[in-house]
Amino acid sequence: MTKASVVLARDCGMQARDGVWLATDVWRPAKDGEALPGPFPSVLIRTPYGRRTEGHEALGEFWARNGFLGVVQDVRGRFDSAGDFELLANEGPDGYDAIEWVASLPHCTGKVGTYGTSYLAWVQNAAAIERPPHLAAMWVNQGGADGNTSALRHGGTLELRWLTWAVTHGAVSPEANRDPTLCRALLDNGVDMFDWLKRLPWPEGASPAAGLPGYERWARDLYEHGDSDGEYWQQTGRNFAAHYDRTADVPTVYSGGWYDSYTRATTDNFVALDARLSHQRLMMGPWTHGELPLDLGFAGDVDLGPAAPIAGNLAKSRLHLARRWFDCWLKGEANGVEDDKPVKIFVMGGGDGSRTAEGRLMHGGAWREEVTWPLQRAQAASFFLGADGSLRRSAAAAEATLGLRYDPADPLPTISANTSSLNEILETPTRVVLPSPIALMRVMVTQGGADQRTHESVLGARPPYGPLEQRDDVLLFETEPLGEPVEVTGPIEAVIYLSSDAPDTDLFVMLQDGYPPTADWPEGFRLNIADGIFRVRYRNGMDRPELMAEGSVYEMRFALYPTSNLFAAGHRIRVLVSCSSFPRFDPNPNTGEPIGRHTGARVAHNTVHCGGARASQVVLPIVPV
Repeated sequence: MTKASVVLARDCGMQARDGVWLATDVWRPAKDGEALPGPFPSVLIRTPYGRRTEGHEALGEFWARNGFLGVVQDVRGRFDSAGDFELLANEGPDGYDAIEWVASLPHCTGKVGTYGTSYLAWVQNAAAIERPPHLAAMWVNQGGADGNTSALRHGGTLELRWLTWAVTHGAVSPEANRDPTLCRALLDNGVDMFDWLKRLPWPEGASPAAGLPGYERWARDLYEHGDSDGEYWQQTGRNFAAHYDRTADVPTVYSGGWYDSYTRATTDNFVALDARLSHQRLMMGPWTHGELPLDLGFAGDVDLGPAAPIAGNLAKSRLHLARRWFDCWLKGEANGVEDDKPVKIFVMGGGDGSRTAEGRLMHGGAWREEVTWPLQRAQAASFFLGADGSLRRSAAAAEATLGLRYDPADPLPTISANTSSLNEILETPTRVVLPSPIALMRVMVTQGGADQRTHESVLGARPPYGPLEQRDDVLLFETEPLGEPVEVTGPIEAVIYLSSDAPDTDLFVMLQDGYPPTADWPEGFRLNIADGIFRVRYRNGMDRPELMAEGSVYEMRFALYPTSNLFAAGHRIRVLVSCSSFPRFDPNPNTGEPIGRHTGARVAHNTVHCGGARASQVVLPIVPV
């Protein structure tokens, strides 16, 4: 089809209920350059990243080329929309108003679907809670649920990517666009982002976002609100899970990736809503964060094989897969969507472990359809931590202890992870003109899987470089080489018995697939599969913080991100236990002071208890192979 098959109505715009102008573009199906009268169903995309970026304009055009109105809108306070931007604060009411405005357009059938990834997924969830009458279907790719348990904060810690978001994306805010001096200051702070993160907490008015008081305020609020006992974590945009009973009953795909920052939130949303709403679907691939990775076959330093991308396997492309969904629910096409099994997962593993031409580990994997999530046939199996470093199916009869020293001044470096937007800005080369001030921006850590070994390019790593378990703030537990393949598919739980001389500390647990040494990987490959972190003051609940008493032993139960991975015969299942992962999460100062307002830090001498009545363990969902 040619360009003449679509026409663009720029700057249509609409007023939210409080009169704030929200800049909106509408892409319409056309013939020979003339807009067709329709009416057509609509697909709405609401974004904080600029509706006129190449990617968002491509979305609007795609939907128009395929018989929909493609509507793309800047959220409040971003780019051309008026009002003040506050992270996730206004997206429910604004989303409702936008959906109803689109439905009222004379060339719309009144059926409106919503689509988008990341923040564009959060806004869909928030709008659904408002139950707009003309919302007819959603495709929610990589969005949040309860932001305090994962995605905004994580088990009591802060996902530091939101502080970097405030600075780097603040550099393209309307305020920065109007003030070159402010823009330059934000860009310079973005270049120094890692050093800024090491200096937390930031004094009010002296943060890298200080030139944007509104951004600094919401960033500080997010950093300081760990407890969930007040109104802050009941706000619909931040905590979709608290309002599941209100959300609109519309057909919805919850799409995510095993290496995405929203892995747990995506599966949590499906589990909660599939039980009470109709036509709910879950799709979990092996991807990292973002929309483009859905059509890629690798995640970080790991190749998942030719079956991994949507393109060429599940559909022509990720957008064509979403089109099939909306063709059914917005156009009424009988295309088989209603008969699909509700769960589609990619089971990682099964590759030959070779080194690809690009230098990645060939881990492999395959797609599989399921009826439920979690899988009914999965069996919860405890793998017990042994004082000798073993990981066994039975606990030692006698209790033993292992010391775990943690210095917040030297936290465990994040090598690779389920993260996004943990950005720093790169210096612009001389005589280079950029299309955007933040065009040269990169994530501080590898997104996806990687060998868990430090090297000189890992931020925060110090020589001698090597496997993480060689650090003195790490405990490693591993099975003997597996005699047969073991599939782990589903939610994962850590149960750690801990005592400490500090009133508060964190526990970080990572599940690894341990490849044996080969000619391609002479020292093996320690592949991160899933992880989670937990601030121990919240062991009784996020709404009931309680500090530890020195010498007392406490049981810590917390979730790692879910996964699906086939551990091959000859591999080892490995569990790494530490107390931090920086710069992914804010390091606990171990002082017990109010969250985000500590005045100092101290070393914590922690003790992990193994065996006997205090048998620390990781509970894995084992699926018969």
